[in-house]
Amino acid sequence: MTPYPVVNGRADGGRLLFAIVTALGLAIIYAPTLYLLFASLNPGEQLELVAPSHYSLAWYAALLDDRRLLRALEESALVGLATATLTTPIALAAALAYRAMTRLRSLFLLVVLSAMFVPGTIEGLGISVVLRLARVSPSWVTVTIGHLLWTLPFAVIVSLIGLSAVAPSTVAAARDLGAGPLRAFIDVTLPLMRGSLVSSFVFAFLLSLNENARAYFLVGRQNTLPLYMFGAMNSGASPTIYAFCGAVLVVSFAALGLIFIGAARPRGDLPGVRLAGMQGPQAHEM
Repeated sequence: MTPYPVVNGRADGGRLLFAIVTALGLAIIYAPTLYLLFASLNPGEQLELVAPSHYSLAWYAALLDDRRLLRALEESALVGLATATLTTPIALAAALAYRAMTRLRSLFLLVVLSAMFVPGTIEGLGISVVLRLARVSPSWVTVTIGHLLWTLPFAVIVSLIGLSAVAPSTVAAARDLGAGPLRAFIDVTLPLMRGSLVSSFVFAFLLSLNENARAYFLVGRQNTLPLYMFGAMNSGASPTIYAFCGAVLVVSFAALGLIFIGAARPRGDLPGVRLAGMQGPQAHEM
């Protein structure tokens, strides 16, 4: 018997091996976060597990009184939304430019993606020095600039993956039926890339929400959430920090479930499909 059926998972031994490796990987990934979630239900001040009969939401209720944490969350949410809003269209434009290029494509992509390999402390310090020379005061705007440079390469990759699902022949068919470049882009390309654009926005928001190194050099008077939590841990964290982490986990899992439910629903015809089925004069009149 050759080892290939085991490697491909077609033999019983292969299925068992893959099941064990998968379970072990999931345990390593989720065990720390699940421990934090259940430990946040401890009514005491120690981060340890208690019996389910002793579970309490006292520290979750105390979250509403932690004004500094809420202000830091507000700041991070503002920066994250601004970063994602700017990153998504810029990344889409870069992906479209890369697809349209016939020369120096590899160099263009290398320049765009190289930002993800720059250490955060170096990039944050460099941006801080440049902004200080330009007499720009630290604020959520300066943090957004730093986070934009950090999230853009990742969003470009997501946009390129989504753009690969758009066959050039589909766009060419819409153009042959009379649609102009802008109308073909709106009616064909964008609907087919809808999922990747949403993923790019969410990815950029989450990267910004968790970023620490760049924000340290660019933040103003109000800390972002990672900076506040890092400082709280060094000074002896309040259990409200653990409750906040548990709340974030619950919201994240709920949002992920809603996304999967929405993705599983059947979709109607895309505007681009309807456009491609029209006759030339009809498409031209739209």
